Amino acid sequence: MTKFLLVLHVLVAIVAVGPVTVAASMFPPSARRALADPDNPRATETVRLLHRICRVYAGLGIAVPVLGMATALSMGVLHDTWLIVSMVLTGIAAAVLLALVLPRQEEIIEAVGAGVGVAPGAAAGTSASAAVAVDPRLTVRLAMFTGIFNLLWATVTILMIVRPGSTTGA
Repeated sequence: MTKFLLVLHVLVAIVAVGPVTVAASMFPPSARRALADPDNPRATETVRLLHRICRVYAGLGIAVPVLGMATALSMGVLHDTWLIVSMVLTGIAAAVLLALVLPRQEEIIEAVGAGVGVAPGAAAGTSASAAVAVDPRLTVRLAMFTGIFNLLWATVTILMIVRPGSTTGA
């Protein structure tokens, strides 16, 4: 049963978390293109599709920690430090995705849907009306939060492979 749970955990992690990390990484540059040319329907549809991928696969990603807990329980490693650190990092990654990445994606999609472009002087600190333009720093912040999310998942993956203090000798 342990091997089955482990295989299922790894497969779900690949299938659910992989698309989120890729789509979230593709979103900021696609959003910049859509904001630069709000009349381009293909650019608008691209950001909508990438956001939908992030939302749907984030929902599927809930199965990853559930299966991980079942696997850890089956392996008897539920109290190992590497696993606890992985669970904390997974929780932080989920919080970053839900509180920082997805809401900013939605904000950008609303702006693109409203035909809003990038404020020409906004990057230099000048203010622009929200009805006229979007601050281009929004995509930069989104890219930063996405990078943090991806880095957290990479760290969890490394911990899952290396398992510091494990008895496997790997």
